[in-house]
Amino acid sequence: QVQLVESGGGLVQAGGSLRLSCAASGRTFSSYAMGWFRQAPGKEREFVAAISRSGTRTYYADSVKGRFTISRDNAKNTVYLQMNSLKPDDTAVYYCAARTLRSISTMRSDYMYWGQGTQVTVSS
Repeated sequence: QVQLVESGGGLVQAGGSLRLSCAASGRTFSSYAMGWFRQAPGKEREFVAAISRSGTRTYYADSVKGRFTISRDNAKNTVYLQMNSLKPDDTAVYYCAARTLRSISTMRSDYMYWGQGTQVTVSS
């Protein structure tokens, strides 16, 4: 089992940047593929980005491709989401999630463990 804690959210103006972090407990962090999801008010939680266990493979939602970068540091048990050129539409609670299988996934149901989320608000 793994516990996830997100940090780094906040209020930023459109065009600005934020870096989210997700710290994982336990010694087996490198055995989890990781993902970032987000949920805006009144909307369903949606996929943002995912990264393989080794960090060699990544995948992004079309809405963030070219602006967001997911990365991980297995030595620090942490996954990151660098968000650049932020837009008001990026406003949401951002969640990190972990899955035990090697392959990355865009499906919420494929992730077994979730953090509590961190709020990102982008003002226009």
